[in-house]
Amino acid sequence: MSILRMTPEAEATGLVAEIYEDDRRSLGYVPSYTKALSLNPEAYLAAESLLKAVSKPLGTRCYELVTLAASQAIGSTHCRLAHGEKSLRIFKEEQLLAIARDFHNADLSEAEVAMMDYAVRVCTDAAAMTDADTQRLRDLGFSDREIVNITMTAAARNFISRSVLAMGVDLEVPPGMSEELKDALLGPLAPNPNGS
Repeated sequence: MSILRMTPEAEATGLVAEIYEDDRRSLGYVPSYTKALSLNPEAYLAAESLLKAVSKPLGTRCYELVTLAASQAIGSTHCRLAHGEKSLRIFKEEQLLAIARDFHNADLSEAEVAMMDYAVRVCTDAAAMTDADTQRLRDLGFSDREIVNITMTAAARNFISRSVLAMGVDLEVPPGMSEELKDALLGPLAPNPNGS
């Protein structure tokens, strides 16, 4: 449980009130991680701006897949649950369960699996990455700009996830999420058969 004194919804004003209202519109509630991060609303909005700048050209499907892989690699339960919920708009629950358990065996394209492996590597061993990591994505048809967006999506997830984890923000399960999906999203990262 976080010791931060977060702004209650009834007391939110200005930018904080706008941030809260945006979550109420898009999610139906205001998660604890939003309340914590919006203690600096300008930084919150700057992070949101970065995410929009990389997610829009990448496309929702790719963005959510990279985010799910990155947040699992980081151990971010908050982001896994939040983006698992958002991913239900793209995937049927059966496929999302497979992605959450082991994206290598979830009926995704070779390019999508490689993109997710790349995101895991960004989050777990970025210092050891080489041109071969980028070349793999290029060989599968990703443009240089898409590779930059994939990289920045994974790196931005580190910033947000690690901030939320470090502040001890309460973990909330999105309303209506099935127990099976919750358990799959919170499960351990499956090993990469390619060794990265």
